[in-house]
Amino acid sequence: MSISIRSLNKRYPSGNHALKDINMEIPTGMFGLLGPNGAGKSTLMRILVALMEPTSGEVNIFGYDLMKQRKEIRNILGYLPQDFRFFAKYKTYEFLDYAARLSGMNNGSKRRQAVDTMLESVGLFDVRERYANKLSGGMKRRLGIAQALIHNPKLIIVDEPTTGLDPEERIRFRNLLAEISERNVTIILSTHIVGDISSSCNCMALMNKGEVAFFGSPQEMLKESEGKVWKMKVSGDELPLIDKKYPVISTIPSGTGWEVQVVADEVVGYNAESYPPNLEHAYVYYMEQRLNRWVND
Repeated sequence: MSISIRSLNKRYPSGNHALKDINMEIPTGMFGLLGPNGAGKSTLMRILVALMEPTSGEVNIFGYDLMKQRKEIRNILGYLPQDFRFFAKYKTYEFLDYAARLSGMNNGSKRRQAVDTMLESVGLFDVRERYANKLSGGMKRRLGIAQALIHNPKLIIVDEPTTGLDPEERIRFRNLLAEISERNVTIILSTHIVGDISSSCNCMALMNKGEVAFFGSPQEMLKESEGKVWKMKVSGDELPLIDKKYPVISTIPSGTGWEVQVVADEVVGYNAESYPPNLEHAYVYYMEQRLNRWVND
């Protein structure tokens, strides 16, 4: 395993317990960290990149103790935060060159070659002379991942990287990360967008209220919702009642009524038929049924 996390806790002075006894073994490759806003994902990411200290616990990253060897870990780490910013005065290639120098690439000719190669790999070579803050949203994300990759890190952490991107750019970005993960590196993809996980990650964790609610493969999580997704046709008058009674995944106009998909252990009082689940169904089922039931119990 590339990362081992044991009994990790983070409690703020305000009393907010952001992380509660986190235990995970993260393998090499693409790892998805899924959960709603406020689940503790960003807190965990900031601890892993040595920007925040935990209250207690142990983290080992590629053999380095996070509490004792922070400098060594930073040398093998690439990080793309959610709110990544660019300096207005830098052109695209200048910004990446600046990031390369910060990462310790001091040989000018080798650095320029590395910058050009990286701009090619992320599809930004043709706009290398454009000021970085003038790039489109998708291009900015690609430049962000380029600065995280420029020094060939063993661990790459990206926090909500596809938020705000159009579908084409989101797919392109996910494919880029998947390609990078084949280079024997670990990529942690933190997101609340289920599609980012289902299409790119072989292993994942679902976080909720500072805890790990699920750990395993997307396929294992999908099995949790088999037989728990239902499709039915209802009238307009019935729709508000359905919405109050069950977690509704989708509503599609159908003639004089609606075709509705819900997740539930069973549907009573309506003519519902079982429907094959996808990871979005599994996520909603887990959050609304399994976790709420666990809290209530």
